[in-house]
Amino acid sequence: MGQLSSRPNKASNECILEPCTLLSYTTNTAENQPQWVDETPVGCESDGGREEKRRRTRFWKWPALNFPRSAKYDLVQAEKDYQNEAGLYRKLSNIAPTSEVRPAAEEQLKQGILDNAHICSHYKVGNKLGEGGFGSVYAGTRCKDGLEVAVKYSVKMPDMPYIKVPGHPKRLPLEIGLMLMANKGPSVPQIIQLLDWQDDADHCIMVMERPLPCMDMFSFMELQGGSLNEGIARHVMRQVIHAANVCCERGVFHRDIKPENLLVNQDTMEVKLIDFGCGALMKKSAFKVFSGTEGYCPPEVEYKGKYHAKPTTVWSLGVLLFIMVCGGYPTADDLFMIYANIWTSPGLSQECCNMICACLHPQPQKRLVLEKMHLHDWLKTWRTSANNSCHAILLFCLQSALCLAG
Repeated sequence: MGQLSSRPNKASNECILEPCTLLSYTTNTAENQPQWVDETPVGCESDGGREEKRRRTRFWKWPALNFPRSAKYDLVQAEKDYQNEAGLYRKLSNIAPTSEVRPAAEEQLKQGILDNAHICSHYKVGNKLGEGGFGSVYAGTRCKDGLEVAVKYSVKMPDMPYIKVPGHPKRLPLEIGLMLMANKGPSVPQIIQLLDWQDDADHCIMVMERPLPCMDMFSFMELQGGSLNEGIARHVMRQVIHAANVCCERGVFHRDIKPENLLVNQDTMEVKLIDFGCGALMKKSAFKVFSGTEGYCPPEVEYKGKYHAKPTTVWSLGVLLFIMVCGGYPTADDLFMIYANIWTSPGLSQECCNMICACLHPQPQKRLVLEKMHLHDWLKTWRTSANNSCHAILLFCLQSALCLAG
């Protein structure tokens, strides 16, 4: 799926996007919930080397810890079994789909479709903001009032999933349906707004809000030296936790919360959750597939072959917090100490370390409860110090203003 989040490409000033990874397959229906109509999973594009930068410090296998578990889950064998039984599953690689059309011609084709699309008669489409294996994101302006928007063009794969969303007579492409559900009800500033869409036979077009100024959190962290101070991280986490809670309350399991899928306004530090392309409908029963970014996969996927939405969301939020304050994924040694609740890191408060340990507990039933995360001591900390959120944000904004003035 194409994403709003992006990484600068030095050669072309365009962007390459990090993928979500599908590791298995699950049936995703639940009583009294919006229903899947077509459940065949969809792959995502290459990350352009972005993931490799973090792998130097990330974990690959969960260390051998003594906690109750079932037999080890063999993801490779599960994939083979499904392939034999259903005959529909395509093994996904980290390489974006190849095209017989040359890049320049392919871009002209996309631009031609956008120029002739009915929906785009209401928008002026400009430069490309981001690109992925299955689509691209362009800057746009709404003609009637000059509103800045992002126009996302996605190629439809033969197995693109559709869902039935209450209030809409026709089934909708997964990403469109999930965004509509996440936006249904009172507006939540921390969730990107879907303004318009068009669903055609071989592609779909989505028009979303485009806050200015903004960049994805990964790029923002790179500008700050690879990590954030604790005060800024606290301010970000409050917003992301709220967005994750609202999504779950509205029946949406995002499944790919990470810095690349967070837009941040550098002036106000307001954050928006984007890209629902790897998401799913919430359900009480377990999922048997992990669809998201590999580094955020919780240990129960490997050890039990299943996972639940809310504990997995807490795990991904814990990895997000770790990356923001430490600058990389937790290593096996980190995870071992986290399991023992003895993990610390120089420069971090004990409350911050405690929250990371509480989010990344290997047993999902012992992790923080998603609905109660905002009550953790670290998020309630208001100290008059350099790590105070307001102090840190004001200081950052002042420094930025001075740099611009200079």
